Amino acid sequence: MGTQENEQTGGTGRRALLGAAVLGAGGAVLGLSGTARAAGAGYGSGGLKSLPKPTIIGHRGASGYRPEHTFGSYNLALDLGADVVEAGDLVPTKDGHLVCRHEPEIGGTTNVADHPEFADRKTTKVLDGVSTTGWFTEDFTLAELKTLRAIERIPANRPHNTIYNGRWEIPTFEEVLKWQDEQTRKRGRQVWIYPETKHPTYFRKLGLGLEERVAKLLHKYGRDKRNSPVILQSFEPSSIQRLNTLVDNPLVVLLSAANTRPWDFVEAGDPRTVADLITPKGLREIAGYAQGLGPTLDLIITKKADGSLDRTTTLVADAHKVGLILHPYTMRNENPFLPADFRKGTDADGYGDPFGAFRTYFATGIDGVFTDNADTGVLARQDFVNG
Repeated sequence: MGTQENEQTGGTGRRALLGAAVLGAGGAVLGLSGTARAAGAGYGSGGLKSLPKPTIIGHRGASGYRPEHTFGSYNLALDLGADVVEAGDLVPTKDGHLVCRHEPEIGGTTNVADHPEFADRKTTKVLDGVSTTGWFTEDFTLAELKTLRAIERIPANRPHNTIYNGRWEIPTFEEVLKWQDEQTRKRGRQVWIYPETKHPTYFRKLGLGLEERVAKLLHKYGRDKRNSPVILQSFEPSSIQRLNTLVDNPLVVLLSAANTRPWDFVEAGDPRTVADLITPKGLREIAGYAQGLGPTLDLIITKKADGSLDRTTTLVADAHKVGLILHPYTMRNENPFLPADFRKGTDADGYGDPFGAFRTYFATGIDGVFTDNADTGVLARQDFVNG
């Protein structure tokens, strides 16, 4: 109880600081001149410290409103006020290109099942210990993937998104980097992206190492510096350690449930769990090669068996003590994804009270949050800062 009271006491002072941060960042953004907009001249200005806090990160774009990891989703996230766009989850093609898909299995996010010419590509693989059946990006060339179109991944929760099925193709990471340039010039403000290396150990075993490919493209586009507007993330600490030797970008270690083990730990025989990584010792180790953490929200505030919020942990304070920022995931408007305290009704696609949930998580002192609904996050931040 004492810990929670201390955090709440610190929260009031933090709001004043956050207000100043938002105003300062807004001024910096509005102050971008023609010089900053010219062909990448704005890159490297300010770094992570230039982002508003709490930072609103468009999770796979604006995936609450458009099929995820499409330029339709990415553009809408910017339109709705996202400070950073998670573009994208990076997986490789058979011929070594990086594309943006939530998972290498694309049966649930593309219309590949409607293409009879690819019927024989359907297969079952073991992905990070889990038997998975479908179509996998590593079995397709980029040219083949470009014949597919994206579809809504969770139609039961987002039936309204299905009207956009088939509208957009699968973007490559190189296309995303070009898009970032174009949008920065078009909008007169620095556009940030937050790509993730997906299943890096799995792909390295296939001879499709992700980190070197990411680094090569970042270097090609001059976005591999400490202050570059590209934050790199991964659920595998060894992937972040590898990236730390290849680029100078801000790096973030993603963390799943406390009782889970990163897959690279499983492969290496490392017995540690996420619970070990969020101890003071574990956090000090992470701070040696990364600048931040992307924990599941349940590591910030635990939940009871009924799904309602329970106890605020010390993770925020402990991480800040060693200089790490925290960008937890994922805030969504729909009832099934909200803590039970903030649900309204039982409809799978019905909205609950995300503003209440945002306010509760912001009060813990997190530095930002991933959300499928950037507009909700921006308004919630405004309420929090001005409250």
